[in-house]
Amino acid sequence: MKPLEDIRVLSVTVYLAGPFLSMTLARFGAEVIKVEMPGSGDPIRNVGPYTGPKGISPDRQTDDDLSIRFLKRSEGVKSVTLNLKDPEGRRLFLKLAEQADVLIENLSPGSMSRLGLGYDDVAAVNPGIIYCSIAGYGQSGPYKDLPAHDHQIQAMSGIMDMNGDADGPPTRLGVFVGDLVTPLYAAYSILGALRVKERTGRGQHLDASMIDTLATLMFMEPMEFTLREGQSPRAGNNSRNDVTGLYHCADGDIIITAGGAERWRRLCDALGMEGMHADERFATAEGRETHVELLREAVQARLGPLTTKEGVDRLEGCGVPAARVRSLTEAMSDPHFRDRGTLRPMHRADDVEPVDDGVLAGFPVLFSGGELPALPGGAALGSHTEQVLGGLLGVDAQAIAELKDRGVI
Repeated sequence: MKPLEDIRVLSVTVYLAGPFLSMTLARFGAEVIKVEMPGSGDPIRNVGPYTGPKGISPDRQTDDDLSIRFLKRSEGVKSVTLNLKDPEGRRLFLKLAEQADVLIENLSPGSMSRLGLGYDDVAAVNPGIIYCSIAGYGQSGPYKDLPAHDHQIQAMSGIMDMNGDADGPPTRLGVFVGDLVTPLYAAYSILGALRVKERTGRGQHLDASMIDTLATLMFMEPMEFTLREGQSPRAGNNSRNDVTGLYHCADGDIIITAGGAERWRRLCDALGMEGMHADERFATAEGRETHVELLREAVQARLGPLTTKEGVDRLEGCGVPAARVRSLTEAMSDPHFRDRGTLRPMHRADDVEPVDDGVLAGFPVLFSGGELPALPGGAALGSHTEQVLGGLLGVDAQAIAELKDRGVI
């Protein structure tokens, strides 16, 4: 099943956010052509570890080695080299853009326009183009020209200040949430824009901002109350107002969810705390919030001598959600993920054998109408240049050789 098999995407993307969007569209069957600078390409190609004929290594051992970081975000994407600073490179790019449905880019705001390849330039040759730009602060606003990486976006958005312990500093999320969630918003915005194009024939410019994305992720928080009453202190791994949180067992940690009167009763039953459940001090949500530290100490005292399995079994047996906190290694080796295709072996585009110990993220939604297509792995720099220029633009072999000699491709 290829929902986007009739869609062609031109991608001028680097590092993570743009390439992740490119790969997401490729997984839906779109033809995605990534345009890279001759000789260097996406800078992430030069960040280890690498994999190649001699296996995985922190440093490049052969000219055929490819960055594992690059492979993880380039599945199903073709690589074409074009020097967009060269007039002939720009001309060829616009010829490709004429035949594209979607163009995505995540360079610094204004970079594509300075090259003569901004939305207005591309729309002049292809009025139906869906042109999607991803940037840290977007294409407008007072911060648009500031350097923007995920760390800075987490800090500026306020989401970082919500994480960490009450007596500790703000804490960054361990995953690049801005770089990864913004492309998902962009992907379904592109699908919406394509539907508009079907009805009207018109394309449009989509301006996706990482900081705006993180702001929307916080909409469930009671911001109106916070602004009026002042921000509650950070709570780390625990809830601010009940015994939900992280507890230490004899062989590791578990996390439980025990908010609400009914789960509080079940927790007391599971851990032999019936006396505390009967205590009028803890009979209401307000009372439990007032005495939350006392209650946490009581829960910890009962869970501490148990193994994580014993603690989870007891709690779940009484209807209290609980889970052992697993290491990343444990989680990644869970057969559940292999069974659902969430994690799959990593491949290079030019190799049928998987990369040793290499793991790729699959697509987390299963379709009853058929599986999404299996895709080739990440491609070597420029490996599709002749195929794309010859097949789409009709550039002959001699002209391609001349373009190589001039450094255009």
